[in-house]
Amino acid sequence: MIALPQQKLDALLHRHALVERELSSNLAPDAFVKLSREHAELEPVIDAIKAFRAAEQEIADLDAIIADPSTDGEMKKMAEAEKPDLQEKREKLAHDIRIALLPKDAMDDHDAILEIRAGTGGDEAALFAGDLFRMYERYAAKEGWTTEVLSLSEGTKGGIKEVIAEVHGRGVFAKMKFESGVHRVQRVPDTEASGRIHTSAATVAVLPEVEDVDIQINDSDLKIDTMRAQGAGGQHVNKTESAIRITHMPSGIVVYVQEERSQHKNRAKAMKMLRAKLYDQQRSKLDAERAADRRGQVGSGDRSERIRTYNFPQGRVTDHRINLTLYKLPQVMEGEALDEIIDALVTQHQADLLAAEGAQ
Repeated sequence: MIALPQQKLDALLHRHALVERELSSNLAPDAFVKLSREHAELEPVIDAIKAFRAAEQEIADLDAIIADPSTDGEMKKMAEAEKPDLQEKREKLAHDIRIALLPKDAMDDHDAILEIRAGTGGDEAALFAGDLFRMYERYAAKEGWTTEVLSLSEGTKGGIKEVIAEVHGRGVFAKMKFESGVHRVQRVPDTEASGRIHTSAATVAVLPEVEDVDIQINDSDLKIDTMRAQGAGGQHVNKTESAIRITHMPSGIVVYVQEERSQHKNRAKAMKMLRAKLYDQQRSKLDAERAADRRGQVGSGDRSERIRTYNFPQGRVTDHRINLTLYKLPQVMEGEALDEIIDALVTQHQADLLAAEGAQ
């Protein structure tokens, strides 16, 4: 068994006790919310630490009974029979604690900006992009999250050429970040008379939503254009220049939002998108610099990489990063079984981090 950092466990127990004391005092609303969140995050690991130490004490007590020459044979047999279950329990608790102590991504608790773009495959790719977006909407609803569209461009025969949406909720980025990459579909299009299987693709990007404090943007670096919204929207789109396009001159990043009737609201949403894209650009640059140390890590966010295949004729989904295949395609597309794939990716990511810590 790998030894746990006992000083760190003691520090966590001390911090938990301090937070509980402060929560029972007269706090300002903001401070109370902040401490309540910290208390909720600490609670599971504190419970595991207490259970782990209780199991250790029980094992020590059994060892003392077994080693005592005055213990009668029957009592010694009972103690020896009880010990393996306790050791197994201790191992599981130690594993849970090591997972809880792994360094967290600073953005894990943030909301996310989800971008889906149809790739190779023409109209069929647009239909697949639409299917992916509906899958994520259903998965988000199942998780208790909300989805808000920022920008949407529809395909010529249905589906979606491109969609950008915000996903709000607790721990959104922690799970959704593993979805970045190229998603491939194999199926027979409705328009295919001969029944041939076509292969199409869509690109998914998941960016953490960042605040002003996370990324600084100078107004002098921005070129802001207003224009009439394009596409459906009734008479309103023909009368009001509410759509916003912002160009960040140093990076060349361009964002466009037209979903709201208010120019002010569209500008605020466009700035959110720009901050996320700039943060992602900086993060990608850092990731590239660390690539030698992180090669093969799950969830690197490389969107040029094919990460998953959805095979409709065989009813299967395969995630190529962890060689996971599920014969639950309808349930995955409904957002019901997607968590099985995401949870497996999270587990693999944690295993990689544990292995890296062990190597160090």
